[in-house]
Amino acid sequence: MRNRFYNSLSILEYLGALHYFFGCLVLLPVVPQFLYSRMGCEEPSYLVFVVPSVLAFALGGILKGRRQLRELDGPSSMLLCSVAWILLSAVGAIPFCLGLKTGYLDAYFETVSGFTTTGITMLQGVDSLPKSILFWRSFIQWLGGLGILTFFLFVVSAGGSGHMLFRAESHKIFSKQPAPSIFRTLQILWLIYMSFTVLVFILLLLEGLSVFDAVAHALTCLSTGGYSPHDASIDFYRQEPALYNHRLIEYTIIFGMLLGGTNFFIHYRTLTGDVRALWDNFEVRLWYAILAGATALVIADHGLKFSFSNIEEIFRRSLFQVVALATTTGFATKDIGSDYFPSVAKQVFLILMVIGGCVGSTAGGIKVLRIGMLLKMVSRQINRVLHGRSAVTPVIVDKEVMHPEEIRRVSALFFAWIILLAAGGIITALLSGLEPMESASGVFSALGNIGPCYISVPAMAALHPAIKVTYIIGMLAGRLEILPVLLLFSRRAWM
Repeated sequence: MRNRFYNSLSILEYLGALHYFFGCLVLLPVVPQFLYSRMGCEEPSYLVFVVPSVLAFALGGILKGRRQLRELDGPSSMLLCSVAWILLSAVGAIPFCLGLKTGYLDAYFETVSGFTTTGITMLQGVDSLPKSILFWRSFIQWLGGLGILTFFLFVVSAGGSGHMLFRAESHKIFSKQPAPSIFRTLQILWLIYMSFTVLVFILLLLEGLSVFDAVAHALTCLSTGGYSPHDASIDFYRQEPALYNHRLIEYTIIFGMLLGGTNFFIHYRTLTGDVRALWDNFEVRLWYAILAGATALVIADHGLKFSFSNIEEIFRRSLFQVVALATTTGFATKDIGSDYFPSVAKQVFLILMVIGGCVGSTAGGIKVLRIGMLLKMVSRQINRVLHGRSAVTPVIVDKEVMHPEEIRRVSALFFAWIILLAAGGIITALLSGLEPMESASGVFSALGNIGPCYISVPAMAALHPAIKVTYIIGMLAGRLEILPVLLLFSRRAWM
């Protein structure tokens, strides 16, 4: 009991330090606010960002006091993750409230969707919004891509708790550490992440995008977040043929989304000269197979229903949406609910929403590696039936035998996903007039941290508050891999 009490105090210490740190970050949009106001653009008052900054510093002082950061155990690190995401989102929602005069629930929804890199939006008329608000909207997705806490650890030394906090956001981190030191690992991780962000920014800039559009899309591309400063998303550039080579832009975005959705340990190995990393890994081979198979199915479905007359366009649009959904980025060149994608394609999209990207990437979903493990477990059970229960049939991934505890954890996580998907779908159907496919897709989108679904933006904004709260919980559960969120409701975890 005494240890749990001190762990609770330690959670407050970290929350206080995080709020100090966040109080500085929330002032960054003042830069574009100043620049664009000088250019004659309509921008909100500086108070839009100063108020949440002051509030963050005040909360930091209340929560931290004069205590030093102490070491946390595993459960306390998970609790810290959940509480930090909830509280920081509460502060991060204030710019949307003050700058856009939106209701707080919708502003909180938008912020949670941003931090969790989900990308479901409550905002309409995005093209006309102030640049400072749009920058903040993109920046919170970039922060959430590798985790707010990992960025905090990258900047601030956190003593002996670094390893625990690192693992508490495990699905965004390397499945293997490239360096023995946790902080050296974080340096490598964030260096790759920042470098890829800059690379995509430069490519988009060379292809004719404005500096602001290139920054916004680079931030939300590598984070696999999907917020765009345009209502039409990436299709905006096709609608302006005199200004943009939209094909080249779309292929660049596909490249950026693949970088974000692939295991960063693969990137590390490749960048250090080990090109075998691009094919010698079970997960990455399955990742290629899923992308290729899904793209082929979507192309065939469209071609058989309509025609194959413009095969390059069909290929590009199909590949774009498959990659956007598989990496859980959510950019669009065509509405996934439109007739352009017939029924088979829509089913494929739902499956991709559940699978998600690779372990150790910025993508959401169950993850490709876990899906592969589940398939191997099915194969194992078939072999046991064929050869008898005495047969030795371990689950082997990359020549390593999976520990039974890891198999049980993956099975429990998958089952929890199914339960949450069912519960969210039922709540959506009960409190709305949406069709079953629409109700299911909304929950798939929230829990998988994806964004696009078969519910339009106006219909999403008009949903019952209870559905919005359900989706907020789903987004947090999907981002933190369920267990840390469930711990919030455990009295033993707090006492």
